[in-house]
Amino acid sequence: MTPEDRRLLALLRANARESTASLARRLGLSRTTVQERIRRLERNGVIAGYSVRVAGDVARNMLSAQVLLCVDAKQSERVVAELKAMPNCTALRAVSGVFDYIATVEADTTAELDRWLDRIGQSPGIERTQTLVVLSTKFER
Repeated sequence: MTPEDRRLLALLRANARESTASLARRLGLSRTTVQERIRRLERNGVIAGYSVRVAGDVARNMLSAQVLLCVDAKQSERVVAELKAMPNCTALRAVSGVFDYIATVEADTTAELDRWLDRIGQSPGIERTQTLVVLSTKFER
């Protein structure tokens, strides 16, 4: 990856819907060069896809929790697949330390969040959980 590729990725992370012409102006490159760079980054798997970021007002009204998970190593693959299938589980990260994974869970109400947390905690292969409810986000990139 070139420095220009990194700058392009930073701009796309900020706004993946920004027009190619605008990206080209900001990068000081031609539109066709930017289009080709994006195609190459997608083809090489650097850009794996595009997603939606929820607006600040909507995000502030949602509840979010970080769920620390201890998982039976023999059932790890099954647990990952089950969590991936849960629409309210928006991220799963493998971590070092006492816990094996951190899952991000989002919900509209405390009752809904509680149901998702119960479902996760009762899943076969999950030995122990600890939940941290997010009170506010000071910044996010």
